[in-house]
Order: sequence, then structure tokens, then C-alpha cells
Amino acid sequence: MSLELMFNPDIQLTEIMRLRVQSLQQRGQKRQDGERLLRLSEHVYRLDFSEQALQFTRWNIRMSTPGHLNIIATSQHWTPDLTYLMTRQLLEPTGLFWKSADDDLIQCYEADAQEFGERIAELAKVRKVMYFLFAFEDGLTPESIDCSIEFQISK
Repeated sequence: MSLELMFNPDIQLTEIMRLRVQSLQQRGQKRQDGERLLRLSEHVYRLDFSEQALQFTRWNIRMSTPGHLNIIATSQHWTPDLTYLMTRQLLEPTGLFWKSADDDLIQCYEADAQEFGERIAELAKVRKVMYFLFAFEDGLTPESIDCSIEFQISK
């Protein structure tokens, strides 16, 4: 049986992370050693797993405008309500998808996208929720994408 999960924007968490950046700037303070601050082009998204025995099948990425989308997963140790996001909590590889102005096809680095999907399926075995940073570049915006990931349920 197949399961498609949508990546949902976490607007509240994105705002909290932006306030952290703003607070540091206003006070003239530096980030903590190893802390990863949210960039303007980045937004927090989440996946909620209704099933946990999953096998990655494919990415479903739709872009209405040209640009680049980099999806970066966070590890299971990050609790966004209690701790700052640290660079060591970002997982490799990332999912890099793009669409050029003269081509309607969505491109990606297939081996990385495959490995990234498999890592998400692995983490789903021990997690109900997973957080991601979506970095929008070259004119792409959150409104111009639709993004989901498909799995086979393996029971």
C-alpha cells in the first residue's frame, strides 16, 4: 500500500526562529557556537508520520516558477520548543530540486534524492514528526511549490 505525505509549512516555528535572529541582531550578540540561524530564504516545514514502517518510493515536487529548492532534514534530537537548531543536527545529503526557465521538468541529483528519501523512511521508524528547512532560491517562493514524499507501507 502506498502513502503520500505532504510537507506542511510550520509558520509558528519559522516565526520563532526568525525572532531568535532578530533578537540577536538587536542586542548585538553572536549566535551560540554551532548554532544554525534561519536565513531569510528558509522556512521550517514538517512531516507527520501516520505510519512508521515505511519504504521510500519517490519525491513529488511541483514548481510553478523556475528556481531552486533545497530541503534539509533535521535530526531526531532537535526539540524546537526547547533548544536552538545546531548545525550538527542537520542531516546529509540534502534534497536539491530545481526548474529552469526554459524547461518544465523538475531536476535533482537523483542519488542524493534517493538516499535522502531512504534516510527519512529510516527516521520514521522512531519518530512521529520530522522537521525540515526549505531554502528557496533564484525566485522560488513557498507559494510556488507543492511538495510531498511517497512511501510504501511495509508491515
